[in-house]
Amino acid sequence: MALVRGLLGAKKILSRSVTATTPKGFLAVYVGEDNVQKKRYIVPVSYLNQPSFQALLSKSEEEFGFDHPMGGLTIPCPEDTFITVTSSLKAR
Repeated sequence: MALVRGLLGAKKILSRSVTATTPKGFLAVYVGEDNVQKKRYIVPVSYLNQPSFQALLSKSEEEFGFDHPMGGLTIPCPEDTFITVTSSLKAR
């Protein structure tokens, strides 16, 4: 149930963060740790169904709840961790 609630909350945030530069079927996420400038990534929405990406979203929920300071979905992890997770999803 928490996963469904989390996905619904993420979807609400995403609907606010979609801009003309985010293609349909993709979403913008901001990645970085506390004291580091956040970097914007565009990822396929299909990643929302992947357990490894959901783990990143859970960490985001724990740290920020659903009040994301960047205005979009913020994932508070090292950039290299995010790249490792998303690279493994691209390989599938």
